[in-house]
Amino acid sequence: MHHREHTDRGQDNGAQADRSADVDSTDQAAGRHPAVAPRRLRRTRALLSSGPVRVGSVAAVACCLGAVVFVESRAATTPVDPAPANLLAERAASAERQPASRATERAPAPTPTPTATPSGTPTARPTVTRTKVARASKKPSRPTPVAGLTQAQMDNAHTIVQVGVKMDIPRRGLVVAIATAMQESNLYNLASGVLPESLDHPNQGVGYDHDSVGLFQQRPSSGWGTVADLMRPAYAAEQFYAALLQIPGWQEMSVTGAAQAVQVSAFPDAYAQHEGRAGTVVGALV
Repeated sequence: MHHREHTDRGQDNGAQADRSADVDSTDQAAGRHPAVAPRRLRRTRALLSSGPVRVGSVAAVACCLGAVVFVESRAATTPVDPAPANLLAERAASAERQPASRATERAPAPTPTPTATPSGTPTARPTVTRTKVARASKKPSRPTPVAGLTQAQMDNAHTIVQVGVKMDIPRRGLVVAIATAMQESNLYNLASGVLPESLDHPNQGVGYDHDSVGLFQQRPSSGWGTVADLMRPAYAAEQFYAALLQIPGWQEMSVTGAAQAVQVSAFPDAYAQHEGRAGTVVGALV
């Protein structure tokens, strides 16, 4: 009896030693504390370490992955439900309202609205297209009559002075010319009753001093020019100035003397009476 109990106790002690060795070896392999793990944890480890369980786990994971792939494949291949009919109609109407970007006609860009800076100066200004406007040349205003002259007389005096300025005639020569025209024609462009041809041209009255015509009563028969030319105030004034420039020392002469040297009148002293008024007219025009 004692030998049997001793033997059984020896066997139990050996079994416990073997189990203790297995636990120590497992804990050491996992790098854990050598304390004894609970019995449930040991059973789970043993179950997972077995071959059939590993195969089953791999199969389960593969099955899950396959299901995920299958679901994604179905989602990719499943057609999307068409939009409602009213939504499609609204989109079509909107496309018709908006012009295509390749259209040749496009709406003009909106004009930027000026925005004020802190100082009050606008930073953006609308673009203004400037167009060239044809402007008629503005005629010079008619000179205001002075020295008791009418508008027609003042216009003729203006023409005489303008011609003299273009020819660089000194102011004294302008006074001589105006005084001469005041004496000869009273500053009117006169035709001649002796020359019917002169009546065919614009005139402001008729004189009868032989064949004398125009502002300076110049005679075509004396070589001053044709009737048509002498009836033009500008031409008549140019001819008078040209003859005055041919008189030596005319600038040192009196107004009467210079005028008489050009005109060779039967009344040589008649021009002096117009010197004051002639100076007033020239002063108003120059």
